[in-house]
Amino acid sequence: MANVLNVQTQNSIVQLAAAGWPIRRISRHLGLDRKTIRRYLRHPPDPDGPPPDPKSPTISTPGEDRGSHTKSPTISTAGNEAACGPAPAPLATGLPAGPRPVPPAVADPGRPSRCSPHSALIEAKLEAGLSAQRIHQDLVAEVGFSGSYQSVKRFVRHLRGAAPERVWRIEVQPGEEAQIDFGTGAWVIDPVTGVRRRPWVLRVVLSFSRKAYSEAFFRQDTEQFIRGLENAWRAFGGVPRILNLDNLKAAILHADWFDPGLNPKLASFAKHYGCSILPCRPRTPEHKGKIENGIAYVKDNALRGRSFPSLAKQNQHLDQWERSVADQRIHGTTRQQVAIRFATEQPALLPLPPNLFPVFSEAKRSVHRDSYIEVKSALYLVPPEYIRQTVWARWDAREVRIFNLRFEQIAVHPRLEPGRFTSCLGLGGGHGSIEQQLAYWQGRAEALGTPAGNWARRVVAAKGPIGLRSIMGLISLAETHPFRAINTACDQAIAHGTVRLRDVKKLLEAPASGQMTLSFQTEHPIYRNLAEYGRFIENHA
Repeated sequence: MANVLNVQTQNSIVQLAAAGWPIRRISRHLGLDRKTIRRYLRHPPDPDGPPPDPKSPTISTPGEDRGSHTKSPTISTAGNEAACGPAPAPLATGLPAGPRPVPPAVADPGRPSRCSPHSALIEAKLEAGLSAQRIHQDLVAEVGFSGSYQSVKRFVRHLRGAAPERVWRIEVQPGEEAQIDFGTGAWVIDPVTGVRRRPWVLRVVLSFSRKAYSEAFFRQDTEQFIRGLENAWRAFGGVPRILNLDNLKAAILHADWFDPGLNPKLASFAKHYGCSILPCRPRTPEHKGKIENGIAYVKDNALRGRSFPSLAKQNQHLDQWERSVADQRIHGTTRQQVAIRFATEQPALLPLPPNLFPVFSEAKRSVHRDSYIEVKSALYLVPPEYIRQTVWARWDAREVRIFNLRFEQIAVHPRLEPGRFTSCLGLGGGHGSIEQQLAYWQGRAEALGTPAGNWARRVVAAKGPIGLRSIMGLISLAETHPFRAINTACDQAIAHGTVRLRDVKKLLEAPASGQMTLSFQTEHPIYRNLAEYGRFIENHA
């Protein structure tokens, strides 16, 4: 059996509640648990009767149990802690009818706040835009305040309640703004398995006419979000200039009032349609009040109490409801029919582009040590300065585009099959097969001159693929020797039947050192005798 409060305390609970005190304040004033107070309010004190049942239902009050959906009689808590209004009319809560005397404790506002002596200073700091935490820090540093931060926060809340901040109304021009948000949809119940899934409903409201578009999705990812917006533009027949949306993860990477981080895909989508993204301040629903009311309207009017066998059926119902109900209503603010007002706004919308936004996927990728990133099991080359850094990859069925973190394109490649590389080196250290590399380096040798090309072909014929390195070495000699000297050395090496690169090098060095390390033939069918040259000169002198 639960402990029973004395009759005086029980009467105090009932009388304070009848005077308009909230349960939280009664609990703090009498030092009792809020559940105990609810129990005694549900069963008023009876000196001759049994004590209240601890398991009896309690009275719900606004702000005390926001998670409960049970509708029970409530006690008004409209008054604040500084002043309580007159006792309300008796409710169906078991309280006896008739006026009750107000106890002395009601006239007493309670224990004075430690912030009261500093109220002028706190009001000045509050007008300067300082937070309650900053005000508490300043009071401790400036006047040696000994109270807690919670006491300052309560005092500041009371001051703000006495002088609430003004909220300005914003109205826009036709075609200027659309407000966007998600809300919970109606249950989708599979008729075969009975599985229940609750989707999300994307709602887009044109701020001028209140014309709206609604579509249900099972996921709130970027792809679904973009497809929903695109369907809305097609339904409107145009695009608004500004998109006012919440800081949902599908659209905003990090919330910042001055420099928000947009999802790159959403930024490209906005550029494709010629509109701009304007996310509102976090936890500030008044910045997009039209969509906040619009979400409540579609949930209460179109979906409450309904369920659907499939997501497609729910979307069909939403489309029909928008045209037959939402568009035909007289809006409470504009006092005009939504469809008629939309007819005025529709010509002011931006024209639709000729094609849809391309479907692509994107993700961050780390650049490997070999300058590659992996996309769908294929490897794509990235400039070497991005090794071991993070880049953005965007791909579709045709190509892969790579961007740095400033979203500047740094590479583009055709889409490859899994296991393929965009570019890699072959066996010889070059690109392509060994045959392709041999053909490439022989062409480089022929570019030096005909003797160099002939010597390269002899090397390949004598050594096969391993002669590739000899040809590469011959090409490197062009960095320190003139083409004529290289061709002369190659011509001499061919005459002596040598295919070693070291012999070509010695032939190049021979004129400078004055030494010949190779023995050359003195007689050959193609060589003429020097005496013949002498007779030729004498006959033609």
